[in-house]
Amino acid sequence: MTLDGEALEQLRKRARAGGADKYHAANAAKGKLFARERVALLVDEGSFVEDGLYANATADGLPADGVVTGTATIDGRPVCLMANDSTVKAGSWGARTVEKIIRIIERAYSTSVPMIYLVDSAGARITDQVDLFPGRRGAGKIFWNQVRASGSIPQVCALFGPSAAGGAYIPAFCDVVAMVDGNASMYLGSDRMVEMVTGEKTTLEAMGGAKVHCAESGVGHFLCKTEADALDVVRRYLSYLPANWTQQPPAAPAVGAPEKVDLAALVPASERQAFDMRRYVKGLLDDGSFFEIQALWAKELTIGFGRLNGEVVGVVGNNSMFKGGVLFVDSADKATRFVQLCDAFNVPLLFLSDVPGFMVGSAVEKQGIIRHGAKMITAISEATVPKICVVVRKAYGAGLYAMAGPGFEPEATIALPTAKIAVMGAEAAVNAVYANKIAAIGDETERAAFVAAKREEYERDIDVVRLASELVVDAIVEPHELRVELVRRFAAARTKDRHFSRRRHGVTPV
Repeated sequence: MTLDGEALEQLRKRARAGGADKYHAANAAKGKLFARERVALLVDEGSFVEDGLYANATADGLPADGVVTGTATIDGRPVCLMANDSTVKAGSWGARTVEKIIRIIERAYSTSVPMIYLVDSAGARITDQVDLFPGRRGAGKIFWNQVRASGSIPQVCALFGPSAAGGAYIPAFCDVVAMVDGNASMYLGSDRMVEMVTGEKTTLEAMGGAKVHCAESGVGHFLCKTEADALDVVRRYLSYLPANWTQQPPAAPAVGAPEKVDLAALVPASERQAFDMRRYVKGLLDDGSFFEIQALWAKELTIGFGRLNGEVVGVVGNNSMFKGGVLFVDSADKATRFVQLCDAFNVPLLFLSDVPGFMVGSAVEKQGIIRHGAKMITAISEATVPKICVVVRKAYGAGLYAMAGPGFEPEATIALPTAKIAVMGAEAAVNAVYANKIAAIGDETERAAFVAAKREEYERDIDVVRLASELVVDAIVEPHELRVELVRRFAAARTKDRHFSRRRHGVTPV
């Protein structure tokens, strides 16, 4: 068939229009944008070059086969992207949908640029399953390509609607996932399927909604109010990362720390009194540069990107405002993945320690706290980017190891004057060693004096000056000196050798 100019323009117009008007109207009523509007809002104006526009052009009602794919730039930097068109059969996958997604991931990988997934899909079309599901270029090849690309190029997902069944793994294989509250959801089986299989009555929102995944499961990283917010997360996330694993994170103009933040005043003298590590991080980094990740999940650990004198760093800090800053199963997993992300993309790591250790008890033992803690410590050990451990207030037990303590080859272990490093806190230690003797002292005043004396003796044993004299810590700095110290030490570590071990890969305690 030969097309004249007018016929070709009509074909393009139909493909770009998406599904029927009623589906556009239904999406608009939910506050959802058209897939092509999302792309236009995300990328630099005029930069998008589309591939596969005519996929399934000969079929009825399948413009572009329900997915938009192509290349563009964001802030002048090249990216590849895909966007499900939920006005076309609810964004479901057909054979050509799958092929388009595979091709664009392969292009991102081969050209070494970030891959962006704008997801809004009901999953595979069951009617087309033989064509799209089992073959060498079937849906499984999407996930194979994502795994191959992981750590080679940044992969980021913004989720605007459902991501159902096998399709839920597209977000899962991404570095981070931004979810729009009220519309976004991820689930392996629909609410109807769940009731049929297990008898449980639930809803998609209760089972796999944005709040569930951002605050409970940890599969989601950012809970966004609007689609524009989710797209802004994508842009901001990429601004901290290089295009691929061979490059360095992009520097920005140096900005000073917030002038009104007194770091010394933020840390209470008593280790029993909680303080918000997020405020400390914001006061230490370049003003306005902290980009927190997974703020709603495992809040006893604070993670995110920021800048020191314009250079990108990844921050891992214990937050005593939540569960006393104790490490649990979820916070260990949260740290593990973030450390691996930073190490993959050459982002130096700053650890801010105020940790009592890992949680103990039958509940966490049954959850595998030892295995999850080992996974976190494995990630710390394997990370070859520059690492600096700052003991802000305390680093007790295996918590010291999990926060890149001296045994894990950090570029430096820095102690603030408030720092304590020990197997456990003084109170616990005295009770562990002298429990029988304390119980045997009948006089309450005498007992209190004995405990106080032993605690003072223990505190002298772990005194920060003694630790510095034994070269356990490399420096003791005042809070107002810390920022300059970190800038200089990270600058000196930029050329470090990053070889770790003679092997293909370790056996991770997953």
